[in-house]
Amino acid sequence: MRHLARDVLLRCGYRVLEASDGSEALRLVEQEGKIDLLLTDVVMPGMSGAELADKFRALRPEARVLYASGYADEALGSHGLPAQGVPYLQKPFEPDDLVRRVRELLET
Repeated sequence: MRHLARDVLLRCGYRVLEASDGSEALRLVEQEGKIDLLLTDVVMPGMSGAELADKFRALRPEARVLYASGYADEALGSHGLPAQGVPYLQKPFEPDDLVRRVRELLET
């Protein structure tokens, strides 16, 4: 899914930084200038998406976070996310859904 999301967003003109895990993502955040959005899976090895988002927000408080997961909305709480009110994209998703959701978050 990571490669699909990268390819879709690149084709739509977005600049994409790609990381294989949360630690790598944080290293990229520390090295890069402006980052507008973090797209993260809820469940990842080594660091949850919620933990990554908290650390990301500490470095980039103005940025948005979009979570993606194959888990049902009701199960998100067991992974550190509130069941509602979190920008969330249910996997599997269509490329158009990803682009629409990213655009919505960046425009708010």
